[in-house]
Amino acid sequence: IMTRVAIIGSRGRMGQTLCRLAEEGPELELASAADQGDDLRAALAAADASIEFAHHSATKPTLELSLELQKPLVIGTTGHDEAELAAIREAATKLPIVFAPNYSVGVNTLFWLTRKAATILGSGFDREIVEMHHKMKVDAPSGTAKRLGEILAEVQGAPYDDVIQNGRAGETGARTPEEIGMHALRGGDVVGDHTVYFAGIGERIELTHRATSRETFAAGALRAAAWLTSQPAGLYSMQDVLGLKD
Repeated sequence: IMTRVAIIGSRGRMGQTLCRLAEEGPELELASAADQGDDLRAALAAADASIEFAHHSATKPTLELSLELQKPLVIGTTGHDEAELAAIREAATKLPIVFAPNYSVGVNTLFWLTRKAATILGSGFDREIVEMHHKMKVDAPSGTAKRLGEILAEVQGAPYDDVIQNGRAGETGARTPEEIGMHALRGGDVVGDHTVYFAGIGERIELTHRATSRETFAAGALRAAAWLTSQPAGLYSMQDVLGLKD
């Protein structure tokens, strides 16, 4: 069955890639595309599901219309504040939503591997995250890096905000065993690099994913949209789409 998709944020880098792949895909049809100033209601009404890659301020109006029209929604936007995150969680009680910091199959494998490695290695290894993106990215750290930090904090059994150390400067003192270092680099046209370091005494494990094309994210988001049309209301991740949940 052909899935008709609406692309919200269609003039952005990801939006343009999504539109192109949706037009080329044999199982998808690009029903509509919208960006700031366009008729969002008409765009959503024309589709079976929508995919949003826009500024985080666009998510709430997209959610409200998606609920009204009962159109499943894939959210790829990052940088939401707590109120916006709460709105997403509330909407998911009445609407199927996939909300993921990264739609790459490879990155979602990295999430899975990070959880496994953290569980196996335990507290004897210090954990640091380094991410790099293009110079135009407006939020830091990336949503993907935050999710990696959340996974490490979950395994550790600690709240994210209590253990994340965003960068270091000056006389910080010795590193504590509990902290998780988070470091954001920006420059050039880097699509997205993420490395999780597990540093022990006499050995180090590095888990790295490097994206060289936005197509990997777009393909995953389109896959999520097709999957979502047959799901009940709920808040899903790309781990659900790929069957990677433990």
